[in-house]
Amino acid sequence: MADNDTVSSLADLKNLTSAAPAAAAAPAAEGDAPVAPAAPTAPLRDREVDAFGRAYATGRRKDAVARVWLKPGSGKIVVNGRDQEVYFARPTLRLVINQPFQVAGREGQYDIIATVKGGGLSGQAGAVKHGIAQALSKFEPALRGAVKAAGFLTRDSRVVERKKYGRAKARRSFQFSKR
Repeated sequence: MADNDTVSSLADLKNLTSAAPAAAAAPAAEGDAPVAPAAPTAPLRDREVDAFGRAYATGRRKDAVARVWLKPGSGKIVVNGRDQEVYFARPTLRLVINQPFQVAGREGQYDIIATVKGGGLSGQAGAVKHGIAQALSKFEPALRGAVKAAGFLTRDSRVVERKKYGRAKARRSFQFSKR
């Protein structure tokens, strides 16, 4: 590794983590109190990957449900068989989808295949984001803390309130006429 410890791939990350405990076990100078070496911090969860090396997760938002498969790649995102630029034409929706990668610092390192059903485009983008965050934490359990701190693992439970009888909408009443 170089002196600046830049990480460009997962192999570099593995080398960096294996070199850290060796550096911590350096001999102490005279007069210093003996310090116990720090235990290597293992992730609390196991890596969940299928036979093809992909992590699977389900994301939900409003009425939309997204099934997401994450695998190492070049950053290509395919939603319902179409590229993300075609499916989510609005740039804000593409920004929403890429938020988990930006928080984790993994832009362009994973390919995503997602199938989405139900809801509108905004809800579907939120569902894909939730699914990507879940799959990312399953593929790399060490990233779970950063993704969770950003609030991407929590399902946004807000849904549209149902219409009630005797009302024009969920809460709006019909126009009042005195005569």
